[in-house]
Amino acid sequence: MTENIYDIAVVGAGAVGLSAALAFARDGYRTVLIGGLDVRRDGRTVALLNGSVRFLEALGVWPAVASVAAPLETMRIIDDTGSLFRPPPAGFRAGEIGLDAFGWNIENVALVEKLAEAARASESLTLAPEFATGFAADDAGASIMLADGAVIRAGLVVAADGRNSRLRQIAGISTQTWSYPQSAVTVILAHDREHWEASTEFHTRHGPFTLVPLPGRRSSLVWVTSKDDAERLSTLDDAALALAIERQAQSHLGAMRIDGPRGLVPMSGLSVNRYWSRNLALVGEAAHVFPPIGAQGLNLGFRDVAALRDAVVDGGDAGHSPGSDETLTRYQRGRDLDVRLRTAAVDGLNRTLLTGMIPTDFLRGAGLLALSNIGPLRRIVMREGVLPRVGVPRLMQGVSSV
Repeated sequence: MTENIYDIAVVGAGAVGLSAALAFARDGYRTVLIGGLDVRRDGRTVALLNGSVRFLEALGVWPAVASVAAPLETMRIIDDTGSLFRPPPAGFRAGEIGLDAFGWNIENVALVEKLAEAARASESLTLAPEFATGFAADDAGASIMLADGAVIRAGLVVAADGRNSRLRQIAGISTQTWSYPQSAVTVILAHDREHWEASTEFHTRHGPFTLVPLPGRRSSLVWVTSKDDAERLSTLDDAALALAIERQAQSHLGAMRIDGPRGLVPMSGLSVNRYWSRNLALVGEAAHVFPPIGAQGLNLGFRDVAALRDAVVDGGDAGHSPGSDETLTRYQRGRDLDVRLRTAAVDGLNRTLLTGMIPTDFLRGAGLLALSNIGPLRRIVMREGVLPRVGVPRLMQGVSSV
């Protein structure tokens, strides 16, 4: 690298970090992306909701991403808890709210690869494939120390370095963490029957069992269950695991075959007391961690990036630098309520499945029954889930020119 001074430095080359670097470079900021790519397959996928699709369209990468993703046109919820108040299956179709799909499902590694291709092709983005080892801020901006001894200066540092964020720790931003008595088994499956672009979520007493379509007769699975059961499932050979999955899915997609790597993910959460410190903004899992329920984690990370981009652009119009306290306070205001609401929703859903209390089962069953039978209510809930009307960053509104 011949130039070590930038407007914005993004630390972390996962999907969130890559998207942040592309977004700021797109707007003309001198941007550097720091960190090495991790493209190991781990059996995990992400369902990109409508706002994330619009965001990727604005970055110019959506056609490449869509080529290896599958649309989610229908969502089904089946109560398999054994509750006395078991409602009939509930179905939601994207066409009811004027969309072709609620979102698109893609393997995590494929998404990172497509974003990395765009980053390498960007003439206005510098790539520094070293790991950040230190961070400091002063009146002149921020400094990032790299593993090879180089130092990078930037007006704003974006910490996209994951749940164990080194930059967050150095900045002294405190966290709250929690865990659940569950783990999630993740795996890619092939199956005999068509999924017809429908995801199916079985609510069991130990957590959701969710099948989400991939291109072809393939689906991804997130099976949330007790820690002991998850450990047992993870030790099964491919044939035995495929049979266990087929039985839990009530043969919904016919015979199953393991068609990719497996993952075993402890169920946990993390939140921060603030999203920024001097010349530093947290995005993605550096700011919040969700259990793999409800497709919230990465979609919220993309919203972080789009909201930070808006705060930087608007702050610049008001005469503030990208890393100023005024700009980052604006970012905090834009993210705090959204993340808190989504955290509460995911946590609440998971805990209602675990309680086994009759009043809780009744309320959950009544809620699903109402969504199934009251069209206007169902459409309001669907729109809020994928097309929220308040506080949506501009790049997620389909406004690619601002």
